[in-house]
Amino acid sequence: MNEMRSLNGVSDSQSQFSGTRCRSSTLEIHSWMPGKLSFRRVWTRDLLIATGIALFIIVFFYQPVKIEGDSMAPLLSDQERVFINMLVYHFEPIERGDVVVFWNPLDRTECFIKRIVALPHETVEIRHGMVYLNGDPLPEPYVPSRYQDLSDSGPIRVPSESYFVMGDNRNSSYDSRVFGPVASRFIYGRAAFAYWPMDHFGSLSPTGTTESKNQMNAKTSVASRN
Repeated sequence: MNEMRSLNGVSDSQSQFSGTRCRSSTLEIHSWMPGKLSFRRVWTRDLLIATGIALFIIVFFYQPVKIEGDSMAPLLSDQERVFINMLVYHFEPIERGDVVVFWNPLDRTECFIKRIVALPHETVEIRHGMVYLNGDPLPEPYVPSRYQDLSDSGPIRVPSESYFVMGDNRNSSYDSRVFGPVASRFIYGRAAFAYWPMDHFGSLSPTGTTESKNQMNAKTSVASRN
């Protein structure tokens, strides 16, 4: 009898231990599940915040534009889409080589995209297609030979707070050679990066060509007038 009771006791003890172990496992499961759900909630929250910040930056700092014309070829082609940084010049100066978007000084109903060639107080002269600044030739790796225009222009001194702009496709560009230097108040953004077509996706180098690119519909059409 004692042996039986002992066996029963062992059996009861094992049952109790087994039950306790199960209850412990159940407690572990319940304490783990909220942590996992909490992690998912935090991850989702952070993702939504990051998405909101990205949308805010795109809406208020960048503007998508569509290129019309080939005056900035080979860097930019007709119908290509790019983002314009609209606030950059509130924090940085306009520099030579920047590809900028600006209102046509002669017609505020249209805007152009061109490259900054000369800065305020510089004297610009073009001889047989070669650009000279203050008498020194300006290296322009972004203008391949087949896009050069061998005509002459200038000399012209760029006024204060103004910039001399030209398209990279010198044979097909309506620029400062026609309408003169552009006042800084007409310049409202710098081309930051291309996003369409996808094979052109990437940032736009100040001295870049098509080969040097790193690679929603447009809201604004930008003429690069032929």
